[in-house]
Amino acid sequence: MQRGWHTAAVRVYLGSDHAGLELKSHLVAHLEKQGHDVTDVGPHVYDAADDYPPFCIETARRVVADDGSLGIVIGGSGNGEQIAANKVPGCRAGLAWSVETAQLTRQHNHAQVIGVGSRMHSAEEATGIVEAFLDTAVDDDPRHTRRVQQLTDFEQTGNAPALPEA
Repeated sequence: MQRGWHTAAVRVYLGSDHAGLELKSHLVAHLEKQGHDVTDVGPHVYDAADDYPPFCIETARRVVADDGSLGIVIGGSGNGEQIAANKVPGCRAGLAWSVETAQLTRQHNHAQVIGVGSRMHSAEEATGIVEAFLDTAVDDDPRHTRRVQQLTDFEQTGNAPALPEA
């Protein structure tokens, strides 16, 4: 498998709506060529009336159930798509609009999923954003781990982290 500058193959799930279909198809082909294990959650045909929640929620569900996998959800802006992914318990999804934000959401927030806006980027720009996300490891610095744990605890218990005393 030709890997280019990538360090390791990753299992990647991708979902979109009609606005993200073309970019999703491009990314599926590109990532497969790079040697990643890719699952296209859908849609598989253009339907201007489709909705993003079913595809993005299912993408996030698969990522959460498949430890070590990553996900990409794609729509016109990527905003609603990452919101939908974040509704899945255990999923941390961030909106990535640049290489740097893709890297930071992975490093600092330990995100497993990114939202990408197909109307915000060329295919080349979006590909660079996705590659940066897939190639970035989480940063296990205690401050990042502590913050992610606070979110996980809140999600599991409903108890918000205590505010610092003034």
